[in-house]
Amino acid sequence: MALLERVRTLIRANLNDLIDKAEEPEKMIKQVILDMQNQLLQVKTQVAIAIADQHVLERKQKENSDKHAEWARKAELAVDKGQDDLARAALERAVNYQQLEESFAQQTADQKAQVEELKTALHKLDQKLTEAKSMSDVLVAQHRRSRALSKASDARLAMSDGSSAAAFDRMQRKVRHSEATSQAKSEMLADNTEEKLTALEKDDRIDKMLADLKARKGK
Repeated sequence: MALLERVRTLIRANLNDLIDKAEEPEKMIKQVILDMQNQLLQVKTQVAIAIADQHVLERKQKENSDKHAEWARKAELAVDKGQDDLARAALERAVNYQQLEESFAQQTADQKAQVEELKTALHKLDQKLTEAKSMSDVLVAQHRRSRALSKASDARLAMSDGSSAAAFDRMQRKVRHSEATSQAKSEMLADNTEEKLTALEKDDRIDKMLADLKARKGK
């Protein structure tokens, strides 16, 4: 049965391996549980149908067994009455019902085996589903923790590769250079003012010297 093959596949499935290989473990575990629930429902339905079929076969077997016994008694009665022809006909009927009884007995045995197989699969699948449900929270938590650790590791690697530190150093040098340039410009402006004041003092001194010279000459 295709159904039993699917069920066996689910029962044999290693949940940890499925989670490890999945790109999205949370979706994988949810899908596995959903598949198990669907298959479990189908197996339950098949078990009910198989048991019903078994009961039908058992009833048919009993009916033919009763018919076989009935015609066997009729054959005995015919023999007792000296009716060999009737006894022969009754025995023929009895044999036919006996063959049917044996056929239904074999079918019933086969059906019982199938029912037991389905019940076993149902029990194992139910256990697997319970295991999957109990593991799902743990597996999902493990995956989330692993993903968080991975992101933290990536962040540490990004910091340790020197790129951030190098960028910070470049920015610091740029700021210092800008500060130095501004200071130099300021100093240049300061120097220019001092030169102008010095020039003014020089001109004033020369003017005084010229006035003194003119005064001595009487001009």
